[in-house]
Amino acid sequence: MSEHAEWSEAEPSTAPASTAVTPADAADAARLVAFGLQPKLQPARDQEYADLLRRYREDPPFARLADAVATGLGLIVLEVSPRAGMAVTAAEESVFAVRMGDYARRTSADGGDRFLHGLAHLAVAVMAFPRPEDLADDAYIGRVTVNGVDAFVRQACHRLEEQAAEQGENTDPASDAPGLETAWRIWARRSATGATKDARRLAGSTTGIVAKAVTFLTDSGFLQRTGDDHGGTYRTTARYQLQVRELAGGAAMAELLELGIVPVTDGTPTLLPADSGEDLELVAGAGLPFHSV
Repeated sequence: MSEHAEWSEAEPSTAPASTAVTPADAADAARLVAFGLQPKLQPARDQEYADLLRRYREDPPFARLADAVATGLGLIVLEVSPRAGMAVTAAEESVFAVRMGDYARRTSADGGDRFLHGLAHLAVAVMAFPRPEDLADDAYIGRVTVNGVDAFVRQACHRLEEQAAEQGENTDPASDAPGLETAWRIWARRSATGATKDARRLAGSTTGIVAKAVTFLTDSGFLQRTGDDHGGTYRTTARYQLQVRELAGGAAMAELLELGIVPVTDGTPTLLPADSGEDLELVAGAGLPFHSV
């Protein structure tokens, strides 16, 4: 009896060897994260990517390993699914983080334009997912146009100007004023297309700034261009929906939505009052696809 008991107690010590992580497992996990860093790559068009996604969903130890690789790179895994692939976003300290300051410097050296580029991205997000249920519905596809976003912001600027006049506020506050107070005044004074004889869209015009924003989002796999009408038409991707759900910026979005802007579905903005009882508040955490600093 004692010999049998001793044998039984010793037996488990040799059993778990098959669960050890191998270099091949680590390589596959890193490969999956690398696929996730290619936002335009669709799992349906890459068999290796699809196979690794399937393994992630069916093999919990492998999923934990891939998550650990992503965490080590300063990435946050938003979702792993056939529709979005391995959707990741960069944490603030990650080398993969895209910062608003860097983005603005690539587009313009003017300090005021940084406000405008940020407002353009904010407006695209609001127009793409104007209702909480749109962000919550995985099947929802938002659509925006360059001219529609510009018109949306200009109407928001008009509403902010009316509010300032009603409250007797200074119509020309200091350039370092917080929130949307500076941005809307700069946007309202900026030409929509530029001053060329043929009305070509200039990079510094408001439609040029919106075009730069949607081009960045398209290059990042967040939007897909669908046509040239209205300055360019775009549809959202699963990755953009996940980004807008995840990233911060709710205060500025709430400020826009509190102006009474109702949901937009065709790229045309409106400031008509919303139906009674309709909730226009975006879910917490919605915001821009990059860090603000």
